[in-house]
Amino acid sequence: MRFAGSQKPRDSLSLLGRRLGASFFPAQASGFASTVVRRGLRGLFPCESAVVSLSLGLSSLPLPTRPAFLLPEPGARPSLVMPGSQRRRAAGPGSLAGFKCDAGGGETVPQGLIRAARKSGHLNLSGRELSEVPLHVWRINLDTPEEAKQNLSFGGADRWWEQTDLTKLILSSNKLKCLSDDLKLLPALTVLDIHDNQLTSLPLAIGSLENLQKLNVSHNKLTDLPEELLQLKHLRSLLLQHNELSHLPDEFGKLISLEELDISNNHVSAIPTSFAFLTNLVQLNLSHNQLKFLPAEISAMKSLRQLDCTKNYLETIPPELANMASLEQLYLRRNKLRYLPDLPSCTVLKELHVGENQIEMLKAEHLKHLNSLCVLDLRENKLKSVPDEIALLEGIERLDLSNNDISSLPCKLGNLSQLKFLALEGNPLRTIRRDILQKGTQEILKYLRNKIQDDNEIRPNGVLPVTAMTLPSQLDVNLHALTALKTLDYSEKQATVIPDEVLNAVGNNPVTTVNFSKNHLTEIPARIVELKETVCDINFSFNKLFSVSLELCMLYRLTHLDVRNNCLTSLPDEMEALGKLQIINLAFNRFKVFPDILYRIPTLEAILLGNNQVGSLDPLQIKKLDQLSTLDLQNNDILHVPPELGNCTSLRTLLLEGNPFRTPRVTILAKGTDAVLEYLRSRIPT
Repeated sequence: MRFAGSQKPRDSLSLLGRRLGASFFPAQASGFASTVVRRGLRGLFPCESAVVSLSLGLSSLPLPTRPAFLLPEPGARPSLVMPGSQRRRAAGPGSLAGFKCDAGGGETVPQGLIRAARKSGHLNLSGRELSEVPLHVWRINLDTPEEAKQNLSFGGADRWWEQTDLTKLILSSNKLKCLSDDLKLLPALTVLDIHDNQLTSLPLAIGSLENLQKLNVSHNKLTDLPEELLQLKHLRSLLLQHNELSHLPDEFGKLISLEELDISNNHVSAIPTSFAFLTNLVQLNLSHNQLKFLPAEISAMKSLRQLDCTKNYLETIPPELANMASLEQLYLRRNKLRYLPDLPSCTVLKELHVGENQIEMLKAEHLKHLNSLCVLDLRENKLKSVPDEIALLEGIERLDLSNNDISSLPCKLGNLSQLKFLALEGNPLRTIRRDILQKGTQEILKYLRNKIQDDNEIRPNGVLPVTAMTLPSQLDVNLHALTALKTLDYSEKQATVIPDEVLNAVGNNPVTTVNFSKNHLTEIPARIVELKETVCDINFSFNKLFSVSLELCMLYRLTHLDVRNNCLTSLPDEMEALGKLQIINLAFNRFKVFPDILYRIPTLEAILLGNNQVGSLDPLQIKKLDQLSTLDLQNNDILHVPPELGNCTSLRTLLLEGNPFRTPRVTILAKGTDAVLEYLRSRIPT
């Protein structure tokens, strides 16, 4: 540019001239467009009285025609006008005007998104069914903005020459099968989210994104990782879950800045020893892989707080794991462990999940160092007893001992004042009456505390009084239980039908409890209706029932119904007549939907529906059950937890673990029911 008089052109004005020349002649524009964008054009034409003569020095360019420009009126800002024919050529098929087609004839992105991305540095293209990334996305900070070609006056509010380098690119939930090496044209990226696509590999250019801090490539079809990925020295979060990885690079430890790593749901069979160098790692998820052992070097990750090894093939845990002093959450569920790991240095461990293993014994040394433990999950193991040292876990809030072989509990368990949830179902307990077990955690603890005092009393004859807890098991009907305890017990007989003699034995005794569990019953005996005037508690668990009979629906005094571990798929509408039903246990059946009839029994206080195939529930109907305090939906097929469930404030225990939904995350579930309900309420649209 040349200015009339003695005024010298500014650098920005000179750049402007070069930029405008590039706008009119794109073929000769390579090399300087990016420079102009990055510097920005500020403070242009500060002197309004200056007479500007715009000459772009195009004489050096081999162009057949030079553009004509109009000089501005005195006192007005300069503007540039092209002849109509040249304007039409500038917006021709090879142009990106309007971004209606990509230079390669591929898919496009709306110009509004591109314009907004240049201003914010963020571009979200998720869920657009893209099979490839348009070229102008990769070149977003290189190519001439379309608004520059449509508005050359510089007088409007749209300051197109001011733009921000793209730092966040979201390409999730599309149909991408590969990424171009043009990815390297976005060196300023700090976040790249390409989860839920069909990628089988990552481009080598991934290593050129030296500023990348978060990379999400989960839910793809990756079979391996390029070595170039290990060049990302600033990467803090790497999400690789739900791919087809069978191994990890040996030098994986080069990613020294990692704080979060998720490689769950792959086919990984070994962890590289270089993991020892991941000293900044806080969360590590190795669940749902094929690991048979963990390297001792994993203990060098001194910052690790959460380690998830759920559903692998681990038989032992390296003793070095005990040195991980920062560990707060350890998930070892669904492995092949026979012993609880000894963790003497894990003094801040808050959660230990070792359910669904083969643990046979719980020793005192396993417990004495776990002073900070709040959650202990030991369900579905082979435990036969619980040591008195369980009382050392003074801060324990949730203790799951369900589905073991425990026949008795130490009375000292009653002294755990912080314990809010105690799961005991599925154990052959003979020292606590069923009605106490059904009343929940606090009643059980109260019973155990009282028993401590009773056990310390000295009887004149040196023996304890005979009660239901000391009666031996019998092969036929327990007549003493029938008359004194009003209990009809014909459990564990391997019976396919209940003999008439059993029901005849009731006579005139007002039976309140019936236990026909652990047999091979395929249907409920019709004569059960004979007990309708007195029976309150019925246990048909661990049978082969396919339906609930109409006769059972006539037991109008029923308060507790246990039909877990059967083959039920539905419940009859006639159950609405059970107007006093408080607790129903439907766990381990074949329900695919939440039984609608339960919504119509307002007296329900506990619904135990874990380990079925339930896919959804109606929070508005749940809210109508204002007596409901316990809802167990663990290990079902729930893909979405409705936020409105958070309004069900009567719930004191809500169990959702083991479902395939993504939110709430495991970390929120681990905080307990109140935290989950609060989170759900925060997600309700306003």
